[in-house]
Amino acid sequence: MYKVIIAALSLSLLVACGEEKEKGNLEITGNIKGLKKGKLYIQKVEDTTLVALDSIILNGQSSFKSNINIDSPEMLYLYVDRGVTNSIDNNLLFFAEPGKINIDTDLEFFLANAKVTGSKNNDLYTDYKNIISKFNDQQLEYVKDELMALKNKKDISAENSKKQDALLKRRYLYAANYALTHADKEVAPYIALTDIYDMNIKYLDTIQKSMSPEVAKSKYGQKFTKFLKDRKVNEATETKK
Repeated sequence: MYKVIIAALSLSLLVACGEEKEKGNLEITGNIKGLKKGKLYIQKVEDTTLVALDSIILNGQSSFKSNINIDSPEMLYLYVDRGVTNSIDNNLLFFAEPGKINIDTDLEFFLANAKVTGSKNNDLYTDYKNIISKFNDQQLEYVKDELMALKNKKDISAENSKKQDALLKRRYLYAANYALTHADKEVAPYIALTDIYDMNIKYLDTIQKSMSPEVAKSKYGQKFTKFLKDRKVNEATETKK
């Protein structure tokens, strides 16, 4: 009888542990083609440091699953530990939000072939980055033009500088408009904090005031509000000097 009770208690503990592991408001599933053995980490940035939220050991299968808790939508990283390798293609950034997210990719082109589904914020951020990459490509073209001009002993620096300034202005205005258009999603304050934090305060103020109540209470919403408040104070102090 004693052994039966011990066995029952052990089973209850195992079930409880299993249920505990399944708890969480975010379920991340996925598949990494070509990776049969290794370790994955779900990470987030905390005080400028990457902190692991979960680790998954792969042994014979390329699929994975993780259950974690997040207070509100935020950027996370899926890091693959390849062991001894020189590859820098190891850390996939994705905009997580409560619910179910799936990540499919392959080991050879871990970042380039990644497909993330289940997160509206991630969809919006991906669309945004695709447009921003076009601005970056144009910037590189201007740099190439100037280098070629120097090679041919021509001075186009003044003209090129005007083009680059105009391009930068268009990029900032695009980012601000995108954040304003999607002020009901956490991607808005994230873009404001990371890409246009030094923009004219009137634009940032408009974005901040346009955030939905839910977004304003989120991690990035609160950070953006505090950042904007501090910047206003600092600029007011500088004006008085």
